[in-house]
Amino acid sequence: MVQSTSKTNQHLQKVADELQHFLADTYILYLKTQNFHWNVKGSNFYSYHKMFEGQYTELAESIDEIAERVRAIGCYVPGSFAQFSQLASLKEERTQLSAKDMLKSLAEDHEVMADHAMQVMAKAQKAKDEATADLMIQRIQVHEKTAWMLRSSLG
Repeated sequence: MVQSTSKTNQHLQKVADELQHFLADTYILYLKTQNFHWNVKGSNFYSYHKMFEGQYTELAESIDEIAERVRAIGCYVPGSFAQFSQLASLKEERTQLSAKDMLKSLAEDHEVMADHAMQVMAKAQKAKDEATADLMIQRIQVHEKTAWMLRSSLG
């Protein structure tokens, strides 16, 4: 948990804590997706390469939105690999996977992210933080759609 910058109420501090965790997982997913973009191979190389590029580009934009929301709540944003590693529940990929296993891994991670966004949304609604709840609704839509596209690419 990265502490608040001011007198953030207790409910909003809990929302910020969850957002910091969500940010860390988003960053790990971004790195994993970019890794797969660089290292995918096989007969569907080009389509997977382009799909992964679109996904990591979208994740990069969302990282900034999530971090800015943490700041808007009045808390500091974690900004180091060490902090992200401590906060994240998703794991980096450290081995070379087949294209099929890349798709499976990313689909599973996007499903985890959609579930986590639902949890953050519930805490935000409890804290009457509609801006964070709205952001999480957007993230749920993106992660569910991305998981569907990845699963569909598996055939």
